[in-house]
Amino acid sequence: MKKFFADFLNEQEGQGMAEYALVLGVIAVGVVALLVTFGDTIKGKFQTVIDQFTKEAAQ
Repeated sequence: MKKFFADFLNEQEGQGMAEYALVLGVIAVGVVALLVTFGDTIKGKFQTVIDQFTKEAAQ
């Protein structure tokens, strides 16, 4: 039983998954921050493209 607990405490396989989860969380927070900051600008650019396509289709 002592060996089981010693092996359990020294096991590091889950550590890699936790690190990947943390990196993914930081990336997600960064993406959200960018969208909040530049969201209106991006929306405006897409609207400009949509308007151009609509104008060309109407001709």
